[in-house]
Amino acid sequence: MEERIIVGLDIGTTKVCAVVASITGNNQVNILGVGKAPSDGLNRGVVVNIDKTVQAIRAAVEQAQLASGIEVTAVNVGIAGDHIRSLRSKGVVTITNRDNEITYKDVERLLADCKNIALPSDYEIIHVIPQEFIVDGQDGISDPVGMSGMRMEAEVHIITGLVSAVKNMYRCVERAGFQVADLMLEPLASSYSVLEEEEREAGVVLVDIGGGTTDVAIMQDSTIRHTAVVAIAGQKVTDDIRIGLSVLEDQAEKLKRDHGLCYADMIQEDEIITIPGIAGRPPKEIKKSVLAKIIQARVEEILEIVAIEIKRSGYASQLSAGAVITGGGSLLEGMCPLASEILGMDAKIGLPRGLSGGLVNEVKSPIYATGVGLVLHALHTKSPQAGLNTPGKVTDKDDLVSKISNRMKTWFKEF
Repeated sequence: MEERIIVGLDIGTTKVCAVVASITGNNQVNILGVGKAPSDGLNRGVVVNIDKTVQAIRAAVEQAQLASGIEVTAVNVGIAGDHIRSLRSKGVVTITNRDNEITYKDVERLLADCKNIALPSDYEIIHVIPQEFIVDGQDGISDPVGMSGMRMEAEVHIITGLVSAVKNMYRCVERAGFQVADLMLEPLASSYSVLEEEEREAGVVLVDIGGGTTDVAIMQDSTIRHTAVVAIAGQKVTDDIRIGLSVLEDQAEKLKRDHGLCYADMIQEDEIITIPGIAGRPPKEIKKSVLAKIIQARVEEILEIVAIEIKRSGYASQLSAGAVITGGGSLLEGMCPLASEILGMDAKIGLPRGLSGGLVNEVKSPIYATGVGLVLHALHTKSPQAGLNTPGKVTDKDDLVSKISNRMKTWFKEF
């Protein structure tokens, strides 16, 4: 059977994750290699230091290459950042084919019409996601191809990003020595790996708490209804601990990772945590309840903003499957009860799923939700450029703008 190699690359504010997978002819996904490297070249999902970002990308991909034994030349990249904006749009076309049969070209014309919107000069369309088609006044159509009609309309969800931010992401990947096979909004990628089809259909909010941003995606009736990027996430929690307890940043991160609790009501017996002293100073002791209150305050703020986004979407009453929390921030103890309390719905932690073999246990963590999701998205789209393990040239940097345009998504076949 023919086997394709797919590489997912999650370039985050605090870490870069690379996932190398093989997809067999019967759509079995095997994880061949995983790599992870610390990152400090981004701020809130946006590249602020190209050299540091390039180094982190190389380190993560090299780890994955070493584990898999495969030379990586093309990667599927996730993008986020507080520059991401989303909006709704409508379009309409007339059908002039013989017998008025709707073809895929008609759908392409319609989606092109939906993209005729006013945008700031420094913004570009990243995704165009169909939500509903209407043929001769009949709504609720998900796939109009093959139907007969004279007038076809569409309602779409458009995701845009700052052109410079997108170009810099391309530039970093290409300077690291890899081609960008695909570019995808991170919460959409994560939705492929952590959401069940029943959840997509019933209505669900996905909350991906990363290091620099918290990404939100609302799905209902198996369609993306709303997306948002919140510029507060795990790094802010670390900063609060560092400032509140007067410790070093790496100590704050270790406290969050080893003793992090975001729901103070869960503490039954308070315990003392000892923090090593700085530069020969005596160690410091703090109560776990104090640490929990610091963490809880920031996580509550994040979830309250998510609640605002849910209300803004207009789908608050249609999320029967509740909330799925993923990303590194979801590893904080007490996340589910706190999320349930603030969002007013059931909440669970989302782990990567849909994998057949290989290093499955190594990626069975929320921190790999986006990386695995990028692989699974490539499986659904069956793009010939989704993953390459043969030598290839790095595209000329002057062609970045045209590449961005060529990678606009219609998403017609997926939703």
